Amino acid sequence: MFLKEIELASHSVTLIPLRREHACALVEAASDGNLWELWFTSVPSSATIDDYISTALEQQEKGIALPFVIVAKHSGKIIGSTRFCNADPVNRRLEIGYTWYSKSDQRSSINSECKLMLLQHAFEALDVIAVEFRTHWHNQQSRAAIARLGAKQDGILRNHQKMPDGAYRDTVVFSIINIEWAAVKKNLIFKMNKY
Repeated sequence: MFLKEIELASHSVTLIPLRREHACALVEAASDGNLWELWFTSVPSSATIDDYISTALEQQEKGIALPFVIVAKHSGKIIGSTRFCNADPVNRRLEIGYTWYSKSDQRSSINSECKLMLLQHAFEALDVIAVEFRTHWHNQQSRAAIARLGAKQDGILRNHQKMPDGAYRDTVVFSIINIEWAAVKKNLIFKMNKY
């Protein structure tokens, strides 16, 4: 399989494969800021956590995703989730998505650390040619964070997905390609050293 389970560790966090037994800890992490109330993203609540985990694990079983929980080293607590998704082993592409962090862990070095680990694994171990990032048009915080990583905007998929309430989502697509990876890596390390 293209995506094999792995643990990735940085200075502040460890990414470990998602398991069903992480449900309560994920809901607790999302409760820090009631993140499920953000209408333009999909963060699990106590009502949706079982479906959230089931979907992620079904995608993993199909070989198109590898979901992680994010564990803070200083506390040992789960503080969020992220995953490789939409993997295309034939064309050597994948997406990093479904990323969220507890409110108190946002705007720290954690996003840079997680993205550095995931991008490094994608480009240097999986030998992908491109990593995509997708977000809702209205998720300005996510769009800015993706751009700060060094990803370039590829375009906007208009009426891309139907939301649970019947509204349609415009999806903004960004990517980093393999020839850009060395510069993106340098920039991420430089930024993390400033924290």
